[in-house]
Amino acid sequence: MLGTTLLLALRSIARHKLRSFLTTLGIIIGVAAVVTMVTLGKATTVAVQQSISALGTNILQVRPGQGFGRGGGGPRPPDFKSEDAVAIRQQIAGVKAVAPEAQSAATAIYQGANWSTTVNGTTNDYFTVQPWPLAAGRLPTEQEQAAGKAVCLLGNTVRKNLYRDSDPLGTRMRLGGISCDVIGTLSTKGQQGFGADADDIVFMPLKTVQRRLTGNRDLRVILVGVDQAYSSAKVQDVLTDLLRERRNITPGKDDDFFIFDTTQISATLTSTTTLLTGIVSAVAGISLVVGGIGIMNIMLVSVTERTREIGIRLAIGAVAREVLTQFLVEAIALSCIGGLIGLVLAQLVVAILVPILKVAWLFDLQINLVAFAISAIIGVVFGYFPARRAASLNPIDALRHE
Repeated sequence: MLGTTLLLALRSIARHKLRSFLTTLGIIIGVAAVVTMVTLGKATTVAVQQSISALGTNILQVRPGQGFGRGGGGPRPPDFKSEDAVAIRQQIAGVKAVAPEAQSAATAIYQGANWSTTVNGTTNDYFTVQPWPLAAGRLPTEQEQAAGKAVCLLGNTVRKNLYRDSDPLGTRMRLGGISCDVIGTLSTKGQQGFGADADDIVFMPLKTVQRRLTGNRDLRVILVGVDQAYSSAKVQDVLTDLLRERRNITPGKDDDFFIFDTTQISATLTSTTTLLTGIVSAVAGISLVVGGIGIMNIMLVSVTERTREIGIRLAIGAVAREVLTQFLVEAIALSCIGGLIGLVLAQLVVAILVPILKVAWLFDLQINLVAFAISAIIGVVFGYFPARRAASLNPIDALRHE
């Protein structure tokens, strides 16, 4: 019986192809919009998490000042000293490694090729705090670190622009007026947070950069790696108290430094993108309701057009339940067809937008199934009233209808 009813519904839909398409258009747009928004929202969330992860996980970045982009008319806050990094390592529980950094812009030169880059002076703890595998070579030895030897590690961008396809290991290059021996190259890391090229960098021992490039012992950044067993928020509180004490900040005065917690930032950005995705998807879902109303309107028109047909069916023995089932199945079929077309359209739109937005295409089976199920439910909800109206017609009145 159900198979016959479904066949009749599909025949009715096929007889009015244009009207059926226009009826399902609201469902098509609604399903496509919801699936597209949720898919792109999740892809954006993953991209944000990857960008933050490029800065490192469970890392506290300590910088002088009061935050990125904040300025004021007062004097510039003092930079950190090497003693600050030593105190953090020795006095705070839950710290697995501390990597002080001194940075300088410089031009790298090798056999006529030159490239402007950033030189990061740090210790080997940097690669413990923020794991970054070597592509080749080695890290500076403790003796080279202590003596401030002119040795360097090249990021992949610098290596490609200076050496092309040749091997840089063992060569000597010019870097900001000094000669340094290339002892290693780093694996490709790609973009880091805020779109910067993480591979456009040269690493040297901290003392080398301080003595021969910056000319001072100042530290602009201190990276603090937090043990997974400890709460980064609690470590941050203790770190704040220690730095306030060392920088002689009296109670009631604002900090002249800020701590960038990658874990908290990642959680905040993830929750924000998830919330925005939910809001946009809810707005897009309104078109599903509009599509359901369109199905109900067209089905009411169909009932009016087919009143005589309904009367004949009732007169020759069909019961009201069978008529109701026929029209309800027809509404559900229209809605499901619209849902399937909407799912296909959503994948096409995502395929177009993914390269533009530069995010990964993450196919989510669950949201596709949920969207299709909702389209079927809309067919039931909005198709019931017209179907009920058709089933309640009086056979005699229906046969007299012109």
